[in-house]
Amino acid sequence: MTELPTKNMDIIEILKQDYQRFPAAPTYSIYDENVYFRDPMTQFRGLKRYQQMIDFMATWFKQIQLDLHDINQEDNTIKTKWTLSWTTPLPWQPRIHISGWSELLLNADGKIESHIDYWDISRLEVLQQHLKTGSRSPKPPKTS
Repeated sequence: MTELPTKNMDIIEILKQDYQRFPAAPTYSIYDENVYFRDPMTQFRGLKRYQQMIDFMATWFKQIQLDLHDINQEDNTIKTKWTLSWTTPLPWQPRIHISGWSELLLNADGKIESHIDYWDISRLEVLQQHLKTGSRSPKPPKTS
């Protein structure tokens, strides 16, 4: 047995724990210093910028919840399926739900060098969720 699979098994457990407590206390040590991040809203490179993005979410969004539906690994690629929900601090307090999946690529040291998020809905649909008021906010999608 090589050392890399052991590292990778550990990283799966770390990711599961990070999803459960997101955005509190992420394990940044599992990311490469020059990590590349992309989602439908932004893209950048660097661990410091990644930390700033998480800090922004923790500061400005309320009641953040990141539900992990599935996580699996094949070679140096980890895929996660999730739903991210939060309350936006607008007067009508819309509850936002984005389902999607992430593709994480590991480098030779077993650290995440690329984190790409794909959403199951469009940016327009996210904006539309923000414009709905009260109990008319959409409910999260059902998962099997």
